[in-house]
This record gives sequence, C-alpha cells and structure tokens, in this order.
Amino acid sequence: MEITTWYLEQDDAALIRPARPPAEPVEIIRAEVPSPELNRFLYTAVGGDWSWSDRLSWTWQQWHDWLDRPGVEIWVAYVRGTPAGYAELDGSRPGVVDIAYFGMLPRFAGLGIGGHLLTVTLRNAWSLAERHDGIPPVERVTVNTCSLDGPAALPNYQARGFTVQRTETRPADSQPSAPGPWPGAGRSRSNFGTEHEE
Repeated sequence: MEITTWYLEQDDAALIRPARPPAEPVEIIRAEVPSPELNRFLYTAVGGDWSWSDRLSWTWQQWHDWLDRPGVEIWVAYVRGTPAGYAELDGSRPGVVDIAYFGMLPRFAGLGIGGHLLTVTLRNAWSLAERHDGIPPVERVTVNTCSLDGPAALPNYQARGFTVQRTETRPADSQPSAPGPWPGAGRSRSNFGTEHEE
C-alpha cells in the first residue's frame, strides 16, 4: 500500500474563497485555556477513523506543553452546544501558520460545516499575529493532508484557495490502522441533520 501526502499553501489572505454558510447554525469559538483533556477528545473523535495515531501516546504533560506554546490555537465548531469539528493552528514558525489538525466529528461530516469551519480557520490563521505578542505578521498558511484522510479533505482545502506545492508518495511502513474514538464507533451517523445533506 502507498500513502500520498499533499503539501498545500496559501500566500495571501485575499485568496480565501469562502464556503457558503451551513444550513445548521454553527458557533466557532477559540479554546483559550490549554486543555489536554479537550484536545485529546477532539483528536481521537475527529481522527480516529482516519488513522491519526501519532499523538495517542502523548502524556497529559506533553499535551499541555504543546498547547501552552505561543502561537498555538484551538478553534472548536459547535452545533447547538455540541462539538462538531475543530482546527489546530500552529504559528510557532516566523511568518508561517500551519493548520496542524483539522476535521469534523463523524456525525457532522457531509453537512456543509467543514467548508465554513475552514473559511473561519483561514481568517483566524491570517490574523493570528494580532492575538499574540511577539509573533511576526503571517506571510503564508500551510496544511498537509494524505490519502488516509477523509475524501473531502483535499477538495475542501483547494476549494478554499490552497494550492498544492508538492506531493510525496511512499510505501506504508505497515497496514495503517484507524482505531476510531472507541471500538465500534465510526462513520455511521444518527438522523441528525440529514435534511441538510447536499
């Protein structure tokens, strides 16, 4: 099995192509207090079906130290008070903000929320220096995605104005596993929001 990774970039905030607002009202709030518990929940709930595993072994202290760094921000999308997706911004490199993690909880995928969340995430990425003393102005926003991620990831990034800078393909070291947020959880959704499917 081969894994393809796409490295994308946006070098001007004017390139943002906004998604249309979702049918379901969405509130996007920055989680300003470093919370390893919240972030591990978001990481496993969003990435569990897509083989996100690099942080599963992190201790509470590792999570806290990462989240407490200047320029790291967590933005959470809520639908009627329920977490629906999130974005992690990493502005620790001068002039660059990386969307380190981005995605939707399975129940909220396919409802048009992801494009809206990415639009807001990009605006927040470009304005990140305004919220942090000592962070230089943002010159570019980066993100990468791979063939293990959800099928909507790459099209969403490109639709919002990212361009692919390079592509890498490599053989998988082993058969990737998708642990899910817990055994048996996964991509099935309840009837929530089905009236808004596109």
